[in-house]
Order: sequence, then C-alpha cells, then structure tokens
Amino acid sequence: MTGTSPTARQRELGTRMRGLRNEHNMTVEEVAEKLLCSATKISRLETGARRPSLRDVRDLCELYEVDESTSAELMSLAREARTAGWWTQYNDLNLDPLIGLEEAATGITCYAMNYIPGLLQTKEYAQGIIETIAPKMDPQVVAQRVEARMRRQQVLERDSPPRYQVLLDESVLRRGVGGPAIMAAQIDKVLAAVTRGKVIVQIIPFDAGAYVAADGYFVLLEFAEGSDLWPVVFIEGLAGNQYLDRKVDIARFRETIDYLRARALSSADSVKLMTKVRNILRQQGNNFALGLYLSLGRNVRVGCRESGLARFPDL
Repeated sequence: MTGTSPTARQRELGTRMRGLRNEHNMTVEEVAEKLLCSATKISRLETGARRPSLRDVRDLCELYEVDESTSAELMSLAREARTAGWWTQYNDLNLDPLIGLEEAATGITCYAMNYIPGLLQTKEYAQGIIETIAPKMDPQVVAQRVEARMRRQQVLERDSPPRYQVLLDESVLRRGVGGPAIMAAQIDKVLAAVTRGKVIVQIIPFDAGAYVAADGYFVLLEFAEGSDLWPVVFIEGLAGNQYLDRKVDIARFRETIDYLRARALSSADSVKLMTKVRNILRQQGNNFALGLYLSLGRNVRVGCRESGLARFPDL
C-alpha cells in the first residue's frame, strides 16, 4: 500500500477494485446490477472520486471472491480512506484531492504562466493572489486559504520530499503582486528553495517567442513505482478543477512538459534571470521607499514651518 494520505488510499482502493472487476471480465453495469446500485456509484468508487463505504467494499470483496487476507487489506484501505486529512478543517478550500495527492506523490511537476505555484509562495504573495482572483471572498476564508497554503508547503520539508520541478513563464516574474517588495521577497523564497535542493525551476523566457501549452496552470503528480496509484494531472480552471488519469491524458501532458523544457532556460540560467529580476525589484522598492521618505519629509517640514514648530533634522 502507498502513502498515508486518505486521498491516496481512496484512489488506491479504487484502482484495485477496478483491477478485480477486470479480472472477472465484468462491466461496471454488471457489478452495479449485482449490488443493486447505480453504475455511476461503482465508476466513482473505482476512479477515487467517491469515498467508499465499508459495506460497499465488503460486498465487492464477496462479489469478486477475494481471499480473506486480501479482503482484510482492502477493508483497511477503505477505513484509512475515510479518515480526515488536516486540510478538511478549512472551510471552502476546494482542493481536497490535490492536497491529498501532494502528500503521497514522489514526483510533482508544475507549469504556470500567471503566478508562482502554491508550494513556493510567501504568505504575502499568496494573500495577494487569492484576493486578486476572488476580490469578494470573505476575509476569514482568505485567511484560511493562506494558512492552508503555507501548511501544504511542509511536504517539501519532509525527510524524503517529492521530486519537485517547476516550469514558469517569464511573465510570472514580471507580473507584480503586491508591489516590488513583495515580489522581491517571493523570488527570494524561490531562489532559496532552489539553493536548498527542494525544487528545480526553469524559466521560459520572452526570448523563446510564442509557444503552445496545454493549459495556463497544471500539475503532474507521480507516485512510487509498483504502487497502485496512477499518475494524475491536476488542471486549475475558473469554472472548476479537473483531475485526469487516463493513460492518453498523462502521455499528452508528459509530451507538453518535454516541449516546455525544450523552450525553457537551463536551471542555472533560470537562477540568473530570477536573480536579475529580483535585483531590479529591490531597486524599485528602494526608490519607492526613498521617494515616500522624501515626500513625507517635505510635507512635515512644510507643516512645521507653517505651524512655527522646530524642523525635524532627520527628515
């Protein structure tokens, strides 16, 4: 069995149940008829989209005539799939499957053309992104999402973290979120993660010209060889999120990743570009702070002069 994430257990159980059905040359409809339930219920259980009940698993084990030890193992999987992950305490998070799969993944590859991926975001950057995407969101929900995003990042701090690779369009570095200081701090965090070996980042520069990507943001999650977990592609969308695990879909996104890597800078050159942009942002932040300081000083001096107060020597 693979991983301790309830989401991973749920998908693993579904994969094994699908394998047992195929071994018995039964269709989803035939299984549903035997169990007096809908075919949709069986299909959702097999794809990991539905949390299994212990009764469902027991009935399926009887139908597939599995031995006692295998039945006990599958029932154990079902119990673990029904436990609550840490992320379930947050209301309106809407990323339950993704977080659970991140917890179990041995490899994560992400492409983004609009913003830094959540596993690398600073708290201030995360808040800026969430508030920009959903300006009418309740502040309490925003705070919960930011907190959950910071907790997600602990997956990279484990003794055996997943192999994490990120492909970023250069526009992500240039698109301001919260001002130069916040952007500079955000790039600093990415550079620190690269230095510590937590992530490999490659930038697709403007010089690469136009290119075609499957989507504006997607994540390929891969799991240990020999496990009962298929790779999964997560696609984030305004109308809803998608989780794809068909072989043809995985092959398509792997091909897209290879294509994007070929258009991207090397890891070393990507670090140089990120450092360059970070330095520019720092300078912009310093210029802004200096301008504000001088403007404030000028206003205070004028106010002091008009009121007859002593001038502030440090302004």
